[in-house]
Amino acid sequence: MYIKNLQLKDFRNYEELNIELNNGVNVFIGDNAQGKTNILESIYYCSLAKSHRTSKDKELVNWDKSEAYIKAYIAKSRLDKKIEIKIRRDSKKGININSIKISKIAELIGIFNAVLFSPEDLKIVKESPLFRRKFLDMELCKLNSKYYHSLVQYNKALNERNITLKKWGSNLESVIEVYNTQLAKYGSYIIRERVKYIEMLNEKGKLIHKEITSGNEEIQFDYTTNLKDIGNIEQELKEALDKNIKHDFEKKTTSYGPHRDDFSIRINGIDTRNYGSQGQQRTAVLTIKFSSLEIIKDETGEYPVLLLDDVLSELDLNRQKYILNSINNVQTIVTCTGIENIKSYLDEHAKIFIVEHGRITEEYMLSNQ
Repeated sequence: MYIKNLQLKDFRNYEELNIELNNGVNVFIGDNAQGKTNILESIYYCSLAKSHRTSKDKELVNWDKSEAYIKAYIAKSRLDKKIEIKIRRDSKKGININSIKISKIAELIGIFNAVLFSPEDLKIVKESPLFRRKFLDMELCKLNSKYYHSLVQYNKALNERNITLKKWGSNLESVIEVYNTQLAKYGSYIIRERVKYIEMLNEKGKLIHKEITSGNEEIQFDYTTNLKDIGNIEQELKEALDKNIKHDFEKKTTSYGPHRDDFSIRINGIDTRNYGSQGQQRTAVLTIKFSSLEIIKDETGEYPVLLLDDVLSELDLNRQKYILNSINNVQTIVTCTGIENIKSYLDEHAKIFIVEHGRITEEYMLSNQ
């Protein structure tokens, strides 16, 4: 799977963009705040109709325009796809696949996959459980439209339950119990799928992490939940929600469910979040991202597109080498401020784009330089 052509109109700081990408490495070079990350954001948006940088679509539209437009031509092993997305400032987005309008975002899932690696991904390791849950949810949504549907339904029921909890009164317990049934149904599926993903993350990650660290470190991921019996999770979650209705009324929030869960990352048995060095934390993120790449390949039969947003400058030489030696079969789109540090590791067929103020001012093949 790779992107053949990308077109943008009034997306972020791009008034017009029309570029051909090769199926190997594509490097976007420019100073900060020129629009390099905006290109990666538009590509990532084609996978889930969601930005990794903002939850507000209107922020993607050029400031004095009413809508933005993304068109991507995707080469696939079976049937090529054309994805077109209109992002409207004041109304819902519109999505066409091969010129046919889709009615649900779930229909987009699986058409095109991308794995994004940016400096902000350190939050997965260093920050609150929110960032680790978000990572799991985003990766699972790419692979499974049922997971996406379950997550949407769970969050809807959770929001409505929490609103009801703020209206204290025992007469509302029967209403809460209805939400409990919905949360148990969708929440149990979410937890089971997350646990499966963590198992796959361990299977891929342990090998990758040993390779990056020359066998000196072993990584371990463990899903953590306040529910005990994963085998009978729906019943246990329903019982926990029912049992804690009065407690939740007092706290005005829902105390049990996948929205409270987390996963731990340990290197050589030590919790990486609290005790890992900065180098170990960066390596853990690198392991997570390249494991995700392999998981998508196993589950879909095709590698996703790999997006590297100014991360090479954040890594030491050994980790840079690992990345650049591991992307032979993956279309990779790299942003950086200069090419000199990575030039010797790039294939001669790498395509280079110079970005200035929301425009591509120059493009060439590395072999021509």
